Amino acid sequence: MYGIFFEDINFAADGGLYAEMVKNRSFEFETPLMGWTQPNSNRHSYNKESGIATTIKVLENKNNPSFCRIVINNDKGYSIINEGYRGMGVKKDAKYNLSLKAANSNGTIKKIIIQLIDKNQKVIGETSIVPTSNDWKNYNTQLIATQTEAKAKLKISFEGTGTIDLDMISLFPEDTWKNRKNGMRKDIVQLLYDMKPGFLRFPGGCIVEGRTLAQRYQWKKTIGEIEERETLINRWNTEFRHKPAPDYFQSFGIGFFEYFQLAEDIGASPLPILSCGMACQFNTGELVPMNELNPYVQDALDLIEFANGDVNTPWGKIRSEMGHPEPFNLKMIGVGNEQWGPEYIERYTIFEKAIKSKYPTIKIVSGAGPFPEGDYFEYGMKELKKLNAEIVDEHYYKNPKWFRDNATRYDNYDRKGPRIFAGEYAAQSVAIASPDNKNNWECALSEAAFMTGLERNAEVVNLTSYAPLMAHEEAWQWTPDLLWFNNLEAYGSANYYVQKLFATNKGTDLIAITSNGKNLIGQNNLYASAVKDMNTKEVIIKLINTSSIIQDVNLELKGIKIDTKGIKTTLTSTNLQEVNSFENPKKISPTEEVIKTKENRVTSSLSAYSVNIIKIKMK
Repeated sequence: MYGIFFEDINFAADGGLYAEMVKNRSFEFETPLMGWTQPNSNRHSYNKESGIATTIKVLENKNNPSFCRIVINNDKGYSIINEGYRGMGVKKDAKYNLSLKAANSNGTIKKIIIQLIDKNQKVIGETSIVPTSNDWKNYNTQLIATQTEAKAKLKISFEGTGTIDLDMISLFPEDTWKNRKNGMRKDIVQLLYDMKPGFLRFPGGCIVEGRTLAQRYQWKKTIGEIEERETLINRWNTEFRHKPAPDYFQSFGIGFFEYFQLAEDIGASPLPILSCGMACQFNTGELVPMNELNPYVQDALDLIEFANGDVNTPWGKIRSEMGHPEPFNLKMIGVGNEQWGPEYIERYTIFEKAIKSKYPTIKIVSGAGPFPEGDYFEYGMKELKKLNAEIVDEHYYKNPKWFRDNATRYDNYDRKGPRIFAGEYAAQSVAIASPDNKNNWECALSEAAFMTGLERNAEVVNLTSYAPLMAHEEAWQWTPDLLWFNNLEAYGSANYYVQKLFATNKGTDLIAITSNGKNLIGQNNLYASAVKDMNTKEVIIKLINTSSIIQDVNLELKGIKIDTKGIKTTLTSTNLQEVNSFENPKKISPTEEVIKTKENRVTSSLSAYSVNIIKIKMK
């Protein structure tokens, strides 16, 4: 039911979840030295540069053609410096693993000196490499930071004069999630793991589609050796005038293998979404002609084999060689992101037929467009019902009141129609795509009210996830977001704690909760849902008070006997504009208290503007 939607927006992958600290490590950005500076490559009194870095393209290296050629002319202190992703976050006494490829063609460069420097150019970690080979060779070393610094940079300088070639200059913290070499940021993944998500949807989002078909996400280019993965411009690079990010590219250090592995690591089912041959309809809307759709369909079939195939199958063998001989147990796949119109239905039909004929048990997620109402939505829903679509993805970015008003949205959905994936939603405090949106308490509280309606209708709504998932404090494009991070820290918004409370208290069986015989939805600004958990033998009641006053509720449980006490978890703020922040990351976070029951009844006071979870053991 409750899962995670991941998209590489707001520097969520490179610069975020992916712990690589060097930006443009293989010199493949459109401006090849973007992210790198040469502060001492100036002319001296005797009219000779200390050194110069240029990039060389070797076209036969199709996926990674560029490398950096550095000429050191004298001993005047030439260096090349990488700025990282709005700086590099290093922590005192932590270890950082550096790797690079070098070719010391004439053997005249005696040493490569590698330093971490702080914002004042002070050295806060140092190591060196002796480049022993005339040909390309991989080198590895380690730095230990001597102080904590959010805006560190990586400085590389040289002993000797002459020419040296460098490529794939990479720096990772040694302490990554599950200690995976060159893996993911531990603090961010911990926040995801703590949600106990049921699924992980990846890689998006509009990033699946691309602004053009050439810029779409192609999963086959994201697997195999890291250095052979082709760098691609990120579609959110210059999408918004309010926050352009011309240095936003995708290294695909997190590719489809790593997404599947992450899902496994956090106990979630993988849900990959693939291009259906339509570029983003908010951009070019470029279409693959129907008679050229086969490669796109084959990509979907091959992905299922990559995830689930025996090691003797072509794609199962590749997965095994990457270190995972066991299948990833893929059960669902998405065709398109939020496309609309007859062109989508036409293409979806081809995908559905091909996937079901070869893999009949794989469930297919289709889309009903970008809005929860209107012509696109109504047309898509009508056509998908005709096709007996299994799961339809609905998206809603609306104001907080819409979420409260739509808590009954699914009450009258056809129980025999498609199941629903509430795949992207977030209350917008100002307006959709506004840079002024905040993760304030009114938004989170309103989402909680709406989610009681999702839970009450779980026979229709099978999956739900907030979007977008995360954002870099300085490099975001879209707000609001569930998690926020900078180079040193990460925290969950108030919305995160709502999602976590629902996800960790989802239970196994829905039970009715009524007031005067009616569903408790919006009566006196109260919203509710209830479940029992047959694994833990508990009743779990979710009560949302969206009013400005304390409300007392009396609950009578019928048909079971309950313990004489339980636990009440509350998430609340008296200020609807309140937000969590780096200064106060848990300002809005859950508190617990013991409550007593009497004769199968529970009496509880619900604070103004509060989300409340009551858990009681069943006898």
